[in-house]
Amino acid sequence: MRIRTAVILLLLNLFPAEGQVADTAKYISLDPYYFHLQYLKEDPAILVDVRLPFEYRGKIIRDAINIPSSREMKNLTDTITKDHSLFLYCTDDFRSRRAAELLYDQGFRKLYNLEGGIVAWKKEKMPVIKGRKGRRR
Repeated sequence: MRIRTAVILLLLNLFPAEGQVADTAKYISLDPYYFHLQYLKEDPAILVDVRLPFEYRGKIIRDAINIPSSREMKNLTDTITKDHSLFLYCTDDFRSRRAAELLYDQGFRKLYNLEGGIVAWKKEKMPVIKGRKGRRR
């Protein structure tokens, strides 16, 4: 029985759940399809685009707010409760992973990263809209 349990635990660690990458215990990286599904399921949830303002003026995911700097991220975290689920993305997921780690250190525990960023999102033909000059939508 012990060997069977050990094998099951080993397999669970080697093969994470469908669409989910266990990058770290601080946040969950999801491919575009599962990222979108999880966003629809969570309440309250905030979609955060961590790209720079000039990037945000391009294509964005509907309902995303633009929070490009750690100072502005601090303003967000001061105004929302820790029970919010935060869904983060950037161009390729490098900056959003860093932002997720920062938010984890500030006490947020429901953190989701879009694996591959908006590049992967568009590659999967997920919907985008034209961004705005303003930062918040």
